[in-house]
Amino acid sequence: MLEVKEINQFYGGSHILRDVSFQAPVGECSVVLGRNGVGKTTLLKCLMGILPIKSGQILLDGKDISKMSPEQRVRAGLAYVPQGRDIFSTLTVEENILIGMAKFSGAKTRKVPSHLYEIFPVLDEMKHRRGGDLSGGQQQQLAIARALASEPSVLILDEPTEGIQPSIIKDIGRVIRKLADQGEMAIVLVEQFYDFAEELADAYTVMARGQVIAQGQGAEMPEKGIRELVAI
Repeated sequence: MLEVKEINQFYGGSHILRDVSFQAPVGECSVVLGRNGVGKTTLLKCLMGILPIKSGQILLDGKDISKMSPEQRVRAGLAYVPQGRDIFSTLTVEENILIGMAKFSGAKTRKVPSHLYEIFPVLDEMKHRRGGDLSGGQQQQLAIARALASEPSVLILDEPTEGIQPSIIKDIGRVIRKLADQGEMAIVLVEQFYDFAEELADAYTVMARGQVIAQGQGAEMPEKGIRELVAI
């Protein structure tokens, strides 16, 4: 389980995150929603150690990882799919995925696990193509596969539907749901597309102006009026 306890983060004189707390249990998809500029991406960068927190705690299975480097957090079990995907455009699909296995050693780092190609069959078909030659939706699938290659206990996704065609959004949704239901990892999903978030959410957290303004179970989102709360 990933636990975030009252974390604060500042940028210059601006208080970006204000006592943000939530939990992401294994076997669940925990969705973070909010309008643009409320601190969602900053929160994820703090979870990964890309940005430091000023105060509070980030716990993974009860262990405080707040002072760990990003590399140490990856080794501890976190994996991050950033907004914009950040794939290596000149490397092949296969090479991109193998980079996600860097925390391992020996023969394991030289072959893409077959289950990743089973999850995203299009990547198997295109494994010798350069990442930059893929469509935006295919690149998003590649970015998720690369993150999964590290065998994470927590998968963190920043707006995976952004700029993606509807058919691939459905495919990505099915994969996220399947991964959560397997009960081997916690999933933290930051999302702007409300319908996608509601469909996948086991639990939700809504942010505004850097703080949490609503939390609850995913099934309660319609009756709690969460769509209106995050509407742009």
